[in-house]
Amino acid sequence: LAAVDPRVLALAAQVTEGREQDIPLLLLKLKGILNSASLGSEESKKIKQDIYSYDLTQYCMLVLRQDHSRRRGGWATAAQLAEILSHCCVGLEVKEDPEEFYKKFLPSAIDNLLVLGRRLQARFIRVIKDEEKQDFLHWFRTVTDAICWLFGGHVHLTVCVLQNDHFLQSLITDDVETAIIMMSVLHNILRVNSSVLLQVDEETLHSVLDELVYKLSSTTNPVIGNAATKLLLLVAKFCKQLVKLLTTRYKGLKGLLSKQWTGKGFDRDLSQLLDLLYMEQSNGKGEMQRQHQAACIIQAVWRGFQTRKRLKKLPQAVTTLQRSFRAKRKQELQHLNKQREDEALKLQTQLQRQRAMRLFHERQLALLEMIHASQVDKYMAEMEKKSALTIQRFWRGYRARRNFHQQRQSLKEYKAAVVIQRAVCKFLEKRRRRRPLCPWKDPKGLTDEQRLALQQKVDDYIKLHPASQMSEEMSKELHMQAQEKLAQFMLRSRLDQRAAQRRETLLAQVNTDVELLMNAPGLAETTEKDLDVFMSRSIPVATKARQSHNTMLKYTRWPWWKKLGDEFMEDDVIPDDALNAELGTLFIGGRK
Repeated sequence: LAAVDPRVLALAAQVTEGREQDIPLLLLKLKGILNSASLGSEESKKIKQDIYSYDLTQYCMLVLRQDHSRRRGGWATAAQLAEILSHCCVGLEVKEDPEEFYKKFLPSAIDNLLVLGRRLQARFIRVIKDEEKQDFLHWFRTVTDAICWLFGGHVHLTVCVLQNDHFLQSLITDDVETAIIMMSVLHNILRVNSSVLLQVDEETLHSVLDELVYKLSSTTNPVIGNAATKLLLLVAKFCKQLVKLLTTRYKGLKGLLSKQWTGKGFDRDLSQLLDLLYMEQSNGKGEMQRQHQAACIIQAVWRGFQTRKRLKKLPQAVTTLQRSFRAKRKQELQHLNKQREDEALKLQTQLQRQRAMRLFHERQLALLEMIHASQVDKYMAEMEKKSALTIQRFWRGYRARRNFHQQRQSLKEYKAAVVIQRAVCKFLEKRRRRRPLCPWKDPKGLTDEQRLALQQKVDDYIKLHPASQMSEEMSKELHMQAQEKLAQFMLRSRLDQRAAQRRETLLAQVNTDVELLMNAPGLAETTEKDLDVFMSRSIPVATKARQSHNTMLKYTRWPWWKKLGDEFMEDDVIPDDALNAELGTLFIGGRK
């Protein structure tokens, strides 16, 4: 293996050990290292390989995303770093893990360069002083040149550039100078990869073409018109499939080009573009006529088929229509007859009621004439009582019938239950009668010989296994020994418990430290707040305490069906398995 360039090694050490605000200025030394070797030589390739191996290109890419308005060197340093990054990536041959370099690193570098260019463009548009505008324009041009140099060395990056949102945002601008620069970038993309517009998605393609046509229609600046016309001509030449898209999507493009941009100094390119558009339109007209004739024939055949089909179904349709009409008319007649019958019945009922009331009043008057004046009040009271009894009798009958209808189903169920119970009782009674009664049998007793043999076995066992005799002093001594052993066991269990708690505490502290180290940022991104996290234990303790508190809140908000097994638990007790995930890594304060 060849030795590493000492300049690259020293610079990598300075970047690693230096402060964050000094890193951009330190990375500028890469320009001198790259210029020391001729472009394309083996020495230059070796230097670029060493720079990539020591992650200096990664540092450059990360620095480009930062806001340089308040950093040392400012935006000029950022523009130089963009140029350095593009030169480091072009001509670099990565041997270890090339997939990561081509599919991850290079697209990220393009994205960071476009972000930097977008920021420079925005600041160029906002500033007022001419000197500052010239500086920002120069830096913006430097960044765009770096982008062109980078995708010129890696052709597959042209697709990434076109599909990037920052590129489209930079292209869609009303500023003349930056718009010209962005259109020159698009011109270089088409020259490097002529089929790139066919490789991007349809939305990106339409956005680019819409912006070019919009610039032609919204401005009278000949420089913008010349650049947009050249781009459209390049698209039409390299991508024949897109000429049809231009003629169909932008129908007034030919008239716009011929009326507004003729005689502006680029008539040659304009005439070539118009010739391509008119040629595609003439080819498209013949194709359109053929398609129109074919569509007319298909429509005529289809209409004839539909007409013949309707004629075949016409008798059946007429029959169905007549049947439905007769059914509807019959239904309407039945409804009218029912209405008439209801009205006649209502009128007849009303007449009957009026006749009954008139007869009742006549009868009342006749009775009043017959009764003596002193008996009228008594008679009226009796009539009111009879009327009240009649009304009550009818109301009770109505209420009883209504309750009977409501309780009919329950009455049926009750009767069915009675029938079933009666049948079951009869069945059990029959089975009980069929079962014969078993006679009583006395248990068999032991004979004299068996009793003597059993007594002899008991006596022999007692002789072989005599019971041990122990005095009172021996019993007390044995009791004291048992008490001492129990006390020793209790003391040892307490010590073991404390040792286990100590081990759990140390393990929790180690887990907390490991988690902090895993989530810690890199040395280049470390701030004073990150140092406070490692120097003070209060922050992780508060974090873990908050997590455990959230776990307890979640447990208290569980639905009832998750707490069915916890009826006999106290309200303030939380299951251990619900807190293991949180308290297992909680740091317990204190050090040995």
